[in-house]
Amino acid sequence: MRVLFQGDSITDAGRDRSDIHNLGGGYPFIAAGTLKEKYPEIDWEFINLGISGNRAIDLLNRCQTDFIEINPDILSILIGINDTWRAFDSNDPTSAEQYEKNYRSLLEKVKIRTNAKIIMMEPFLLHNSPDKDTWRGDLNKKIDAVRRLAREFADVYVPLDGLFAAASVQKEPSYWAADGVHPTAEGAKLIAAAYVEAVEKLGVVIR
Repeated sequence: MRVLFQGDSITDAGRDRSDIHNLGGGYPFIAAGTLKEKYPEIDWEFINLGISGNRAIDLLNRCQTDFIEINPDILSILIGINDTWRAFDSNDPTSAEQYEKNYRSLLEKVKIRTNAKIIMMEPFLLHNSPDKDTWRGDLNKKIDAVRRLAREFADVYVPLDGLFAAASVQKEPSYWAADGVHPTAEGAKLIAAAYVEAVEKLGVVIR
């Protein structure tokens, strides 16, 4: 069962990029450990190709080598926060329309060229950093785009922005992501738990 994690720094999580099986220290590492423990009868292979700083266009540009040639059984994608972030720190915006176009092109290629089950995870932002409050209007449009695409392409959808919003009622936002974007250890555990649940919904594991 080949599982491919794709995304940006949240997925990258400090992995050793010279080893595709090195999962870093974030949610992929935790989710993989949980799945191996819960379903030891499955011959799991976990691959992390998340790259810090990536936007949807970057995933599209490396679709052939880092998606199609990997030919995963399960593919998860978490991308979008940098499509918002670069507008505010580098004056390099990506419109919601262009983001959706890039993401759609990626998903279409994956659907045509692989038989992967697709887990789509929405980008998220926690409100604990005043300098990022202005991001919300831009990001919301991109989250809406992800949800539209998920209706067409996702086998399972993980509403991370909503999950973190709910979690932030119980614990302050900084408990989950100190800068509002990059998860703490507890934030990574929350994503991993949602990820494991998503894999179980695919019906590829048997209790």
